[in-house]
Amino acid sequence: MALAAAAACGLTGSLPATAREVDDSYTVAQRFEQYKDQYSGITWPAVTLAEGQEILFDRSYKRLSDRSLGLDVFLPSQRRRLGTALVLVHGGAWRSGDKSHFYALASRLAGLGHTVILPEYRLAPEAGYPSGMTDAADALRWVHDNAAHFGIKPGWIAVGGASSGGQMAALLAYDARIRTDEAGRVVPVAALIDLDGVLDMTDPLALQFENAAGDKSPFAQWVGGSFESTPQTWIDASAAHHVSPRSPPTLILGSGIPRFTAGRVAVLAALKSHGTRTEVYDLFDAPHDFWLFEPWLTPTARRIDRFLRALLSSSQMGDGR
Repeated sequence: MALAAAAACGLTGSLPATAREVDDSYTVAQRFEQYKDQYSGITWPAVTLAEGQEILFDRSYKRLSDRSLGLDVFLPSQRRRLGTALVLVHGGAWRSGDKSHFYALASRLAGLGHTVILPEYRLAPEAGYPSGMTDAADALRWVHDNAAHFGIKPGWIAVGGASSGGQMAALLAYDARIRTDEAGRVVPVAALIDLDGVLDMTDPLALQFENAAGDKSPFAQWVGGSFESTPQTWIDASAAHHVSPRSPPTLILGSGIPRFTAGRVAVLAALKSHGTRTEVYDLFDAPHDFWLFEPWLTPTARRIDRFLRALLSSSQMGDGR
């Protein structure tokens, strides 16, 4: 654990009023050390920008009472720009992680023609559910409001996420209430990309792991209690309980570890019953956070690219209401 300040400060004996608790236990380096002897061929990904690619760091999208929340924008070259965009929510068990964990994947997708936006959001040590969801929705709204500036086509903004960020992205995509502003306007979502994110927190497999420590489980700490003490909140925070005919086309990429996409069988069946396009792929013999490393990063980027291009070609990107 560490205490981080929202504003820069000198090395003094007191913390500024804007200091907040940050859980820095989950890092890419820590995961590489954990996996290097377990997965043969695992390597750090190379991040190479194509000519004309740009990265805009820490653009403020939301002002809180004591600090701003920022996002990073990965722009394709003008020559390769497709007009599609993907807002990616980072993982970290709802209490840790950082948008920088997506830099390699975002750079790769931008090189393929997609604008990628990585938002910062409030984690459990700073603010519990639904604050992080509200932040993600506000980031999505900011992208829609600024779409023309970045060459993004209206109605072609998808959301995605990994691990806990995948759970959040799925909830954002399927529960339109989160994306509805005070005037009743719904921010649309064109597609969902879920990277090993749980789709139903009340699925028996999810409960076996996500509720194992009761109130001390990471998800329980985020939503304010164990499943036994706050069952309705666990239901409301589960994307599977919000699937409807307006749910967007969905791509699920999994590590092959069933617990991390718990609920997907029911979700896929419901989406297909509504005629919604769905695709699912498992990268067997891969770590949970496969998007961080090769040899899994490249096929992950390619699958996402193919899915978005297929929707673009068929004009099937959802209205996301």
